[in-house]
Amino acid sequence: MKIGDLARKTGLATSKIRFYERIGLLKTVDRRPNGYRTYPPQAVMILGLITTAQRAGFTLDEIRVLLPSDLTHWDHTALMDALTRKVADIEALQARLAQSKVHLLHLIEDIQARPADMDCAANAHRVLTNIITEPPGDLTVTSDDIRLLDKTDRRQSVNSGPRKKAALP
Repeated sequence: MKIGDLARKTGLATSKIRFYERIGLLKTVDRRPNGYRTYPPQAVMILGLITTAQRAGFTLDEIRVLLPSDLTHWDHTALMDALTRKVADIEALQARLAQSKVHLLHLIEDIQARPADMDCAANAHRVLTNIITEPPGDLTVTSDDIRLLDKTDRRQSVNSGPRKKAALP
C-alpha cells in the first residue's frame, strides 16, 4: 500500500510515518523504481504498536529495542521486563505527584487561613515564611517524570486556563 493509504488506516501524518522509517522503527518499506514507498499490511500493526507504546510512556529508543524486526519473533523476557519497569516508573511518578498534590493543597489551605485582620501582602509574607521554615519533603520531578505524562496531561498541567495576574487573598 502507498503511504497515503497507510496514513488513512493509522490516522498518522505521512511525515510521522516517514520519520519512523527514517529512524529505523518502520523497516518493512519497499521503494518502487518510480521512488514511491510501498508498505505491507503489517505496517499498520507496527505503527499501532509504536503509537500505543508511546502513549504508555515508552521512548522511541525503548521501542526500537523492544520491537522485533519480524512480529513473530518477540523476546518475551525482554518485553515483560520492560513492561514491568515501565509500570514501576509510573508508580514512582504517581507517588511523587501525590506528594506534590498534598504539598499544594497544604499551601492553598495555608493561604486561605489568612487572619481577617491581615492584608494580602502580610499573608503572602506569612505563607512564604511557613514554606521556608517548614520545607516540604522531596518533591523533585525529573524530566523522565514529565516524559511519562501524556502530551494532553502536560498541556493541562502547564496551561490550566487563561493566565491572569492574581493577588494572594
